[in-house]
Amino acid sequence: MRKAKDLVPREADRLGTVQGHRDGFGFVIPDDGGEDIFLSEREMSRVMHGDRVNVRVLGTDRRGRPEGQIVEVVLHANKVVIGRLLNENGVLIVAPEDKRIGHDILIPPKGQGQAKLGQVVSVEIIDYPDSYRQAVGRVVEVLGEIDDPGMEIEIAVRKYGVPHEFSAAAMKEAAALPDAVQQEDLEGRVDLRDVPLVTIDGADARDFDDAVYCEPVMYGKTKAWRLIVAIADVSHYVKPGHPLDDEGLLRATSVYFPRRVIPMLPEKISNGLCSLNPNVDRLCMVCDSVVDNNGIVLAYQFYPAVMHSAQRFTYDIVWEILSNSKGPEAARFTQFRPLLSNLYSLFKILLSAREKRGAIEFETTETQIISNELGKILRIEPRLRNDAHRLIEECMLTANVCAADFIDKNKHLSLYRVHGEPSEEKLMTLRQVLRTSGLSLDGGEKPKPRDYAKLMREIKDRPDANMLQSVVLRSMQQAMYQPDNEGHFGLAYPAYSHFTSPIRRYPDLLTHRVIKSILQKKPYTPVLPPKVPLNLTLPRKGKGRENAVNAKKSQSDAKDIAARGARAPKGANAALPIWGQLGVHCSSNERRADEASRDVEAWLKCYYMRDHLGQEYAGTVTGVANFGLFIQLENLFVEGMVHVTELGGDYFQYDEARQELRGERTGIRYRLGDRLHVLVSRVDLDARKIEFSLVKSSGAEGGGSSNRRQLLLAADTGRPNKKAAPNKSRPAHKTPQKPSGINVNAAKSAGTLGATQSKSKASRKNGKASKPGRSVGKPAGTKPPVRNTKARRK
Repeated sequence: MRKAKDLVPREADRLGTVQGHRDGFGFVIPDDGGEDIFLSEREMSRVMHGDRVNVRVLGTDRRGRPEGQIVEVVLHANKVVIGRLLNENGVLIVAPEDKRIGHDILIPPKGQGQAKLGQVVSVEIIDYPDSYRQAVGRVVEVLGEIDDPGMEIEIAVRKYGVPHEFSAAAMKEAAALPDAVQQEDLEGRVDLRDVPLVTIDGADARDFDDAVYCEPVMYGKTKAWRLIVAIADVSHYVKPGHPLDDEGLLRATSVYFPRRVIPMLPEKISNGLCSLNPNVDRLCMVCDSVVDNNGIVLAYQFYPAVMHSAQRFTYDIVWEILSNSKGPEAARFTQFRPLLSNLYSLFKILLSAREKRGAIEFETTETQIISNELGKILRIEPRLRNDAHRLIEECMLTANVCAADFIDKNKHLSLYRVHGEPSEEKLMTLRQVLRTSGLSLDGGEKPKPRDYAKLMREIKDRPDANMLQSVVLRSMQQAMYQPDNEGHFGLAYPAYSHFTSPIRRYPDLLTHRVIKSILQKKPYTPVLPPKVPLNLTLPRKGKGRENAVNAKKSQSDAKDIAARGARAPKGANAALPIWGQLGVHCSSNERRADEASRDVEAWLKCYYMRDHLGQEYAGTVTGVANFGLFIQLENLFVEGMVHVTELGGDYFQYDEARQELRGERTGIRYRLGDRLHVLVSRVDLDARKIEFSLVKSSGAEGGGSSNRRQLLLAADTGRPNKKAAPNKSRPAHKTPQKPSGINVNAAKSAGTLGATQSKSKASRKNGKASKPGRSVGKPAGTKPPVRNTKARRK
């Protein structure tokens, strides 16, 4: 019998979420926001990525991190896992595409359904892994072959849990909506149908949620400009508590992939009723402002209206008209030239005010993927921006600032778009890097945006400008949504919110509802639907982590109050926790959308570079770590890594302050911004990684070898966050099919089967699998080996 003093008290257990790592270990992210708790591979064999667990801290690991032991799995996060069906020594398994899940899933007899070996499938988990059993599942959906068009997107939406199918209730509600504006909808609205509002978007855009108009006016005795920004009135059709609103909240944002969009709202709304298409009446919310010649907003008002778009313009056409007044496009759109000239004049004023305000502007090169009909990359091109893009951006910024100011002055709770000051730690690292480059950041311990803007002007014309700009960018915090207004550091605004894209962002829809409630002199308090799970994932660090901790606590407190049958608190700040939870949810889903998009782009780039194995290119060092260099190939715009072992026989020391690797014996240094000559040596589709070898040749500085592919530059025709969504991104015969006739009882009966996992990763990546045969697994009850993911990567 154990002595009482040997028992660890239950109070020492902490609740948190498991975060797996592709190398087999993992962490528990505690709900209380404390330091992440390390989990060894042995502990990770009992859980899966995303599980909610109680963990007990036993001590520290070799690196000084708190190390924990799983006490209890509170909630299994993975009901369905996506992966490839393989045969390993006669045993059918599914190897998850999400490498954070370090468990192969055993497929028992009759659990295969209609799936074939090598195909990508969705598997329903029947039995979860523990110390003595392997995970067991059954195939519930066949997605197709790994090389099928659009398969990378089908994998990503399931891998990251992006909702991609609308509920039947939401589709029914959308179908019941009218196809056009009704007469009763016009009550209480300002009629702007005689104002020639125009939309300016990319050539491939399908949803037009903003329209603009500008004219010179006199404000008293002051010469000024009247700017009308009309935004689609989504809140008129999407009502709180209705299925469409539940779907919008669940997604919180549209997700943009190359050649496909997962919209926040059904197309009936996003591309139809709420899209400001030309020559049709549309309902809108308007920010009507007066801006003086110094770029200062003298007055503004918000009101619901009805509009009639006079013209749908693209960025390129607008820029042709503005840059060549005697060109063919200018002659074609003669009647709109005064309007566009007014907009351009106001843009120059707003741009000058932006510079005086000290807003930070990064001149990064955005790229676009040009694909063929099968969805595979033909080439990668830079997005060429012109002043037409920036013109619309400044108009949207003005409307967003007015919205934030309107809400703040009326002291109504809402979600602000907050961008905090850089942390002391990141500020110190930035200054160390700048010092090595002969630069400095003014402002002392609390630099202002104008100090950063001054630094960016000094960097602009330097040969290492891209490197230094990336360092400055990494020192910034990530913007987020929260009810507490703390300003926007990067844009140098005291208050900023999102108002201009309610079709694609749920926070904008909330902003519209708040503004309408203020106009109607009625407070608006959002209600959290019980059927919609909120994404309260904790970021790694910073204010976002603090917000998520508070949101989790307020959610837990609300559940306790409801369980006790007690009354919920009332008063001015009673709704603050709800707004806090909404802010964390929308911020988390925004990060999830970015991760899913990056995952798809990384897969496409890896697939693209498989045809370039063995070829040599010139590249630039874009990142330095203790394990190697990150290189971006010139003209191809693809990034890969040169592992430190590829740099030669020397031992290289990593200097974080200088962002360099330095050889102890040779003194050779590799720094951010260095140009190197590399060879494409390996492409890992599973890991989404491209590896380079360093080519030691005198031609490295000369731009690379002669077999390097040259790419043509193409003008950008679309805003990055507004891409076309084709109706079908895959052939009809490749649509995922759900199998039938699976014997679930037979599948469950195999729950205690073990399976050997000796198949090499190389055979998996090549899509090869051994022939189906009798199981050679271990007897029931024996502990399966922990999957060695490190061996798989070799």
